[in-house]
Amino acid sequence: MKAKKDKQSEEAVKPDIVEEVDKASESDEGWDTAEQPLETEVVEDKEKTPEEQIKTLEDAVALAEDKTLRLQAEFQNYRKRTFKEVSTARQNAVADTVLPFLQVFDHFNMAVRAAKQGDNMEAILQGMGMILNEYGKALDELGIKQVDATGAEFDPEQHQAVAHEASEEVADGTIIKQWSCGYKMGEKLMRPAMVVVSSGPAEAEADEPATEE
Repeated sequence: MKAKKDKQSEEAVKPDIVEEVDKASESDEGWDTAEQPLETEVVEDKEKTPEEQIKTLEDAVALAEDKTLRLQAEFQNYRKRTFKEVSTARQNAVADTVLPFLQVFDHFNMAVRAAKQGDNMEAILQGMGMILNEYGKALDELGIKQVDATGAEFDPEQHQAVAHEASEEVADGTIIKQWSCGYKMGEKLMRPAMVVVSSGPAEAEADEPATEE
């Protein structure tokens, strides 16, 4: 029901008023609603005839309706401008994020073509190394850092344990190996590192009970 009323109110705004308010909002002077009060004071003039007083009231009502329509038109124009600005900002954010990875994509295509044209593993590995370097540069441009957790003390706020392993060399609670590194943007953790954590030395097997002869 509310949506229907909003639609009806939008349709009630005259297109010429919308265009007028839109032009005013884009000009240097702008359309200042603060200087356009909705209330219109009507002072009764006893010297006027009833017909003149009715005409005065009708003019006041028409003025109030015009100001109300202008406020509605200004709100519509504000909503349209806000939607356009948000859409533009979203597109710019996507473009800024994707741009550093275009070079990575180009090098990946080159490596694929080289792999199809020959069996020189050294050249293929060299191409993969170039891709890895470009990928690191792209992350740096976006302010994203890799977090290597190998050998660090396990921190549940920074790491995600996928397994525990007994170890005679690595102390309990220390990360033995890393399945995938973590990523941070500034102080914000984007993805925790997937790690294997040491559970300390394996428990000694219990002595078997002596068998009776």
